[in-house]
Amino acid sequence: MHTLVLASASPRRKELLALLQVPFVTEPANIAEQQVAGESPADYVQRLAAEKAAAVASNHPEFGVLGSDTIVVAGDTVMEKPTDFTHFSSMMQRLSGATHQVLTAVALHTPVGKWQTLVTTQVTFRNLSSTDIAAYWQTGEPHDKAGGYGIQGLAGKFVSHISGSYFAVVGLPLYETEQLLQQWQAITDNNQ
Repeated sequence: MHTLVLASASPRRKELLALLQVPFVTEPANIAEQQVAGESPADYVQRLAAEKAAAVASNHPEFGVLGSDTIVVAGDTVMEKPTDFTHFSSMMQRLSGATHQVLTAVALHTPVGKWQTLVTTQVTFRNLSSTDIAAYWQTGEPHDKAGGYGIQGLAGKFVSHISGSYFAVVGLPLYETEQLLQQWQAITDNNQ
């Protein structure tokens, strides 16, 4: 495998990519993360992943660059990172006792091609009390998380059911990411 760059500052994505046992370095992508009017959640998350990969690939055209983005969607509403407790509380009330979607897109830009995948996971929360919500906010964990929670952390106790990729909810689907890397490797091998 040639040099791989992870276009992310996320410690969770870094830990997950390390599980695939491929050498990589990290370089965060500096892009605006704003949904465009009329853009579907799936289009939005795929665009962000591709833009992250493209931004870093422009600095390293000889390397493979992996970009990824994860969003939480309730109905048709993208649940961004909470701006304050009121915003967080309203998101948690909407997720409480309901099933929502977590969409994670992964984009791989390489000198020999570009690949992308989208993974959708259904996550169901148990009913949350106002005490649950306030106590979770006080931990500080939700402050920088899409949808206001981290499934790998304290909010794991809110999840009654998951259908799909747990690792995609954390931030990087391992199976699908490895498939992208294998496509790159196969083309590279054929070109040698």
